[in-house]
Amino acid sequence: MSVANAGLAAGATSVQAENPPPTAKDLGGPAALADEDHPIAPDQFDPRYETTKWEIWSYYCYYIGNNGLTLFNFGPTLFQDLLYEAAGDGGTLSFLGSTRTINSIVLLANGISFAIQVILFLIIGSFADYGTWRPWILIFWSVVAWAIGFGFLGVHTIDKWHVATGLYMVGLIAYQMCITFWTAAFPGLARNTVEMRMKAEEYEAREIDRDKYDYADMMMRNRLQNVAFIMQSLGEIFILAVLVGILFALDVNASTENNLWGLSVLIAYASGVWVVLAIPWFYFEKKRPGQDLPPGMNIVSVGFWQLYRAFTQIWRLKQTLIYLIGYFLLGDSLNTTVTVIATLQNTVVSYNTLTLTYLLIVGITAQLVGIFAFWTIQKRFHLSTKTMFDAIMVGIILLDAWGMIGIWTQKFGFHNEWEFWLYQVWYGLFVCPWYSYSQIMISEVTPRGKEFLFFALFSIMGKTSAFIGPIVSSAIIDASPTGNNSLPFYFLLGLSLLSFGLLAFFVDLKKSRREQEIFLAEEKAVKERRASYVSPTGRSLAVSDGSGSGSPTIGKTGVKV
Repeated sequence: MSVANAGLAAGATSVQAENPPPTAKDLGGPAALADEDHPIAPDQFDPRYETTKWEIWSYYCYYIGNNGLTLFNFGPTLFQDLLYEAAGDGGTLSFLGSTRTINSIVLLANGISFAIQVILFLIIGSFADYGTWRPWILIFWSVVAWAIGFGFLGVHTIDKWHVATGLYMVGLIAYQMCITFWTAAFPGLARNTVEMRMKAEEYEAREIDRDKYDYADMMMRNRLQNVAFIMQSLGEIFILAVLVGILFALDVNASTENNLWGLSVLIAYASGVWVVLAIPWFYFEKKRPGQDLPPGMNIVSVGFWQLYRAFTQIWRLKQTLIYLIGYFLLGDSLNTTVTVIATLQNTVVSYNTLTLTYLLIVGITAQLVGIFAFWTIQKRFHLSTKTMFDAIMVGIILLDAWGMIGIWTQKFGFHNEWEFWLYQVWYGLFVCPWYSYSQIMISEVTPRGKEFLFFALFSIMGKTSAFIGPIVSSAIIDASPTGNNSLPFYFLLGLSLLSFGLLAFFVDLKKSRREQEIFLAEEKAVKERRASYVSPTGRSLAVSDGSGSGSPTIGKTGVKV
């Protein structure tokens, strides 16, 4: 191997094979000059961890299984249907010490669930970038999700609505934990592909410049995430087709009891499919090691140290911070919008399982077309992730604007069944790409090697927004003399417009890449200084930190000199 491929050769023995700190410096010192003389790709490659086709397809399969039908679609529907039947003509139930409407209970349960998720992400996500055990996080939460999915088989009668509430809240936690830690793996998969190794060789041979290398990196991440979404949509259509047959076999339209039982069976069926499709990923995933533990730390303490570093140093990642705030605002708007519309939809179609399933099939088909169209347009016209993301935000704004019409009239604004068929089409074509491109945007503003931490931080912001929005919306509905369920769209449209202005005009991904390189180089220096303070036995030593302050140094015997 030529000298120009030194970065690739170094990767063969590096334990940080997935996303090591870049060797390119942007600090203006001698290292920067050395990099100009000898460019080294920001990613290193270990042949043992090179991404295989089987690994990529098993990654897609997991997402087909974790399609949301269990705990994100039918779980909430069964929960709300039980509330509706238990409430009777009065339309209210006693929940957490107060008499509340069904919509208010649903929104409050969402808020509690998402608040718990924040705590879990703080504890788990902060140290997932270290060591080799992090794949077990996904396995553990997958098992929890499956247990809840099968557990719904015993919860389909009115007297069990309290149990359904608990399963619903824990189920949301398990689902979000699974989807977050599955998603956080895709930057590592993309950057260990054969194609990216070849691009690294071209860059180090000066056949391409850094911008072209970064563009290839961006497009590879876009390809993996978008194709995963396309495959999930295709698979979900087949799963739903089988599901329709199950509904007819159970004769869900015969009675309320049959409808509730049908929902329980659907959740268990979708959970079983998830189990089968998840196992290949657990087998084929290459257990790529994360970062080495800093001297004197264990897997628990390093998590809190990294979390502290992230919260205190993120101010230096200005573009990351801007996107974090915008992601919070837009996530708040979209999560609550979907919840409010789903609640209105369930009421209008009277929780009819067959109708809801047909609506889902239309929505998933539109989602497939939408993601495919976005990805095709992006490749054809060489558009950036940011451009595609901006287009999606316009779709969200128009959705909220339509909902706001329903405040003043019953003719439009999610009051009629035909509107929900139209909503499924619009949502699939122009809004669903958010779930792919928002995650790709996170990878754009995340320093290499910090994926699990930063995806967890963004999930925390997403969950924070997801419980603030529903609680605010619940309060708006409860405060309304008429209990108008469309009133939250005032709040939601304002949030969407605010986040659009922030994200569209103030996020610059090129600036973000420069900030990330500086951040990683400075953190590497911090770790090196820490290592010099700690002896092989873990004892602290007093050494100079290189600041020129005249601090004592250490001789060979460890004595101050």
